[in-house]
Amino acid sequence: MGTGLDLTLDQVLVGDCIEMLRSLPPASVHAVFADPPYNLQLKGELRRPDSSVVDAVDDDWDRFEDFAAYDAFTREWLAECRRVLRKDGTLWVIGSYHNVFRLGTALQDLGFWILNDVIWRKSNPMPNFRGRRFTNAHETLIWAARGPESRYRFNYQAMKALNDDLQMRSDWFIPLCTGHERLRGADGSKLHPTQKPEALLHRVILSCTQPGEVVLDPFLGSGTTAAVARRLGRRFIGIEREEGYAAAARERIAAVEPLAESAALALPSKREQPRIAFGVLVERGLVPAGSTLTDRHRRWRAVVGADGTLRCDAVVGSIHKVGAELQAAPSCNGWTFWFLETRDGRLRLLDELRTEAVAQGA
Repeated sequence: MGTGLDLTLDQVLVGDCIEMLRSLPPASVHAVFADPPYNLQLKGELRRPDSSVVDAVDDDWDRFEDFAAYDAFTREWLAECRRVLRKDGTLWVIGSYHNVFRLGTALQDLGFWILNDVIWRKSNPMPNFRGRRFTNAHETLIWAARGPESRYRFNYQAMKALNDDLQMRSDWFIPLCTGHERLRGADGSKLHPTQKPEALLHRVILSCTQPGEVVLDPFLGSGTTAAVARRLGRRFIGIEREEGYAAAARERIAAVEPLAESAALALPSKREQPRIAFGVLVERGLVPAGSTLTDRHRRWRAVVGADGTLRCDAVVGSIHKVGAELQAAPSCNGWTFWFLETRDGRLRLLDELRTEAVAQGA
């Protein structure tokens, strides 16, 4: 296997995750999603138990034999993920109460900057059959930037649109993977014990990447991360230790039809939009000099000057300054405060006109 990134894109690499991560060049991926083994010991082996067991644990499943070994393993793979992550990239890890607190400590110790913890609330959790604990109905995702100085991507507008134009919250109500989405073996049993729902990965990948960017999953399992990344027009690198899971993942990925790029794009956040002056709209005639601007409730009317200033009685200045002074406010976003009053009496928000100017190549 080569070490160049172009040789590993859109492939499932089989082997130890730490060894495979070491073969990747630094600063080569835009996002990481990791679903590492739980900190559970069964016959001396770290493993992911069947999801029905995780949701109905008994005391035997909670006896850890070696915290130090698990912590050392965690720090080793996280350190490699941080090495291959771009400075503007972000990492997601998911865990249950068995391991997520240790994951969080390791992340902070290694220099990651935690942005959010997200609760995945399962709409159809497995019951606690013994009745000695609460039903384990959620898992926790930690979203982190590479460091506190990182200019990370967050597709705020896309997440807001996905949530019916409301700010996306940090509690996600998504069902467990069931039905036709659940991969099964020849005997009809679950192929992978902790297969994550595609809806969960859809939200994760859409939130922090754009088409063409690279998503890495160091514990690929049944291939959910890679399948969703392919559908959304992202590139992927998957690492999986078990050949059986890797083969199933490859077959699953090959059946995915990628979306057209226009459908896979995430709406850019406001801070990613080109910065243009209000005067550009005046020059282009989108807001002609001499036209009238008003607020939503038509309390104030201001005349646009040829130099891009506004005049409302004795108040003169920028769209932001005039809006602030009229409201006796410390500041004002003139783009979302002022409306252009058209000849037929309609109101058009300046921010909409700015979008038109950007589309015209301003």
